Amino acid sequence: MHALELDLPSPASVSLVVGSLAVGLIIGWRYIRLHPFGKPSKAVKESESVKQREWGQWDPVLFPYPPINASPNPMDLKPIPYRPFRWGAYHVTMGIREMPWDEWMELDDRMTAYFYIKKHRIATRGINAIRILPDRHDDNVQVKSASQSAIELVHELAQYVNKRYPEAFSVSCDAESGFISHITIVPVNHTFQLPSPLLAKGSLVLRNVSLEEGEEALKIAVLLVQDDLALMVEGTDGRYYFQGGFWRLQDKIGLSLEEIHVEGNVPQYEKRLQVGMNRHFQRMSVDKPVIRNNYSIQVVPPEHVRLPGTELSSLDPILDDDRLFDPEEISWSSYANGPEDTFPHGNRYPVVSEKPELIVVSPENLRMRSERQTLRRLPLTGAIVFAIRTYTFRLQDLATEPGVPARMASAIRSWPMDVRKYKGAKVYEKAVLEYLDRAAEKQLQEGGEQMANDRGNKYPY
Repeated sequence: MHALELDLPSPASVSLVVGSLAVGLIIGWRYIRLHPFGKPSKAVKESESVKQREWGQWDPVLFPYPPINASPNPMDLKPIPYRPFRWGAYHVTMGIREMPWDEWMELDDRMTAYFYIKKHRIATRGINAIRILPDRHDDNVQVKSASQSAIELVHELAQYVNKRYPEAFSVSCDAESGFISHITIVPVNHTFQLPSPLLAKGSLVLRNVSLEEGEEALKIAVLLVQDDLALMVEGTDGRYYFQGGFWRLQDKIGLSLEEIHVEGNVPQYEKRLQVGMNRHFQRMSVDKPVIRNNYSIQVVPPEHVRLPGTELSSLDPILDDDRLFDPEEISWSSYANGPEDTFPHGNRYPVVSEKPELIVVSPENLRMRSERQTLRRLPLTGAIVFAIRTYTFRLQDLATEPGVPARMASAIRSWPMDVRKYKGAKVYEKAVLEYLDRAAEKQLQEGGEQMANDRGNKYPY
């Protein structure tokens, strides 16, 4: 649950990095789809040529999804231990790789906690946390609403989680269309009624969707998974606009990809990221989703002030303290950043004069915050779905893993000055490096060079 910036994670808010909606050149293929993530149909080649389409225009594509393999019950799975930092020099890059279709959404035994955190945030933050914009028409650009994309997304997610996690979800399907009409999240015993799909049977014409219906669909989509979600829609100027999603919206909603990155002070964006990022997503096709990982350090409330947390659905999300639902501050880092409503966009950890109380930093309340980010293009509306799963890991736990303390310390020391500022390193760097150095020295003494500098795990583990 984080910021809409592609290369580097903000250490503190609802996590969203934006992909750009594919524009320019696309390969001329037409696909036939029965249902998302069902049995793939044969792809029918429409043209060998590369064709150019108009900015902001998208013809629905019927796409044959690869089969999705069933996973064990996510309530029996621990969070995947991502360690996305490397030895040596730090490079500001997009760092994307091909995404296996089985791995679009990752659920684990924290899924109920994330459900209640999101439910609480939707109830207490309202349009500042989840919203869809209407069509935009002005002298400079026209951009479609993300309301249709939200309908498409919730059906895509429902099909996916039902196939991928059959022990955690149960569904009912409409007898006539075959599409899912109801889906139940088994661990929380909550059932949602899905909106009608965008396409009528045998048609390629998308139905109209109101803002209200789109936002209700988006709420369901957000609660089905542990990821935060952003919908990017292509404008007639060829830029990509944040038209709807679940996130800290007050300073980002409606902005273009470029505006979000520039105003967010993302290091080296204009020099190293902007051209390549746009070029990549201009060529992004429906069948080529991508994935990337990043990391930062987060300071959470110290143990003596941190509440134990609860996942009780009977708690009133409007009246009860945020800390009851989110003691580790996954959704917003109030302890380090202060109140969400007054946090300035583009800032990171405030200077001491901006904080009425001193931030306590110790190994106990330091976390490595890692974002697993996926980008994929929706075939019917052409919107880009940016999904961000946020993981947090205790620094004290990381320090016990072979080779990790030395590798992490090497990575942090390699941050350029602009990256250090962006990640708020001045708040925690000294404490983190001293602790990691001691842990690395202990591993060297106990296990020798092989243990202290273990390089057995491939990126991003």
